[in-house]
Amino acid sequence: MANGFLEKLAKDLEAPIQVRRFGTGWFSGFFAIVLAVAGLCFVAALRWPALMATPELEVVRSATEFRLVTHFVLLGAYGLALLSLLLRPRKALGATALVIALGASILGGSAVQADGGQGWGIFFGLDFFAVNMIATGLMFAPIERIFPHRPDQRLFRPEWREDLFYYLVSSMMVQVITFLALAPSSFVNAHGGLLEGTRSAISSLPWIVQLVLAMFLTDLVQYWFHRVFHRVPFLWGFHAVHHSAKSMDWLAGARMHFAEIVLLRGVTSLPLLTLGFQPSVMQAYIALVYVYSSLVHANLKGDFDGLGRFVVVPRFHHWHHALEAEGVDKNFAIHFPALDRIFGTYYFPKGKWPQGYGVPEAVPNGYLAQMRYPFVRKSG
Repeated sequence: MANGFLEKLAKDLEAPIQVRRFGTGWFSGFFAIVLAVAGLCFVAALRWPALMATPELEVVRSATEFRLVTHFVLLGAYGLALLSLLLRPRKALGATALVIALGASILGGSAVQADGGQGWGIFFGLDFFAVNMIATGLMFAPIERIFPHRPDQRLFRPEWREDLFYYLVSSMMVQVITFLALAPSSFVNAHGGLLEGTRSAISSLPWIVQLVLAMFLTDLVQYWFHRVFHRVPFLWGFHAVHHSAKSMDWLAGARMHFAEIVLLRGVTSLPLLTLGFQPSVMQAYIALVYVYSSLVHANLKGDFDGLGRFVVVPRFHHWHHALEAEGVDKNFAIHFPALDRIFGTYYFPKGKWPQGYGVPEAVPNGYLAQMRYPFVRKSG
């Protein structure tokens, strides 16, 4: 019964554009679900802060305004859910939002009190997922609808459920990922007395110079990490999961094998955390990367032939995901295409886009199957 309802919900979310125009209750139902899920995440983080909340966001959760925002988020979910139920013959969207919002209210709503437990020594970042998803989604989803490269590609395109789950896992497992990823830089800092002069020199640079330098050094490290994952057959099994997405949009960048996330962040964080960059520079760069990753995968039109020679734009990175032979093993840089020019992997034909995305091999569908894939893949 539950599976049947979920299938109805998925079918309603994936409805053709002609049956989800304004006035049909589709948009009110969709945004009701978004607000209801966000409200539930916020309430759970307030009730079980030791287990469900990100410690770095404590200053946000402890503010009076946070509970006020949570209250209005839930009210908005209720209102939009009821509107969708009134307008839409299919009730899956409105009913789902209403049930989720009711669940958040039963937990205590915006007035919920923390249980005071000490937790298990680990946490799952539900609040981080909600904030990250809403901020990024509200930024890119409307832009992709207004300025799409592929107008026929829907918001809920094939594989969206899979990629959304990747987004959820990477957000909720932020503690584990961070702990493992920081291991290399922690080791270097503990044994890197020879870097003191370098740290002092970098920390004395102007802030904007530090940011650009951090971007360049991180991109340089990432470039070779990325290229190695394309060249070594066993490592390619991990990276093939990311390339298996057959559609490109802001959510596609979230599809990445857990092991690759840990290794990539561990390697690329080395220059940030060991060379003396100011904390504010590192924080700004991390925020920039979250937005930039969504941007370069986004379904956005615009050739940007001139700008793309200096910084990575969506069309440049789309060629990295291309099925066409001309785009294979090209455009490894994340920020600066100059690295691809220097190392002979640059490909940016004027005004031309790839026709298809994905990989020629049969990467399975489903999160767990894709987590197993590198270990069962037969190298060709």
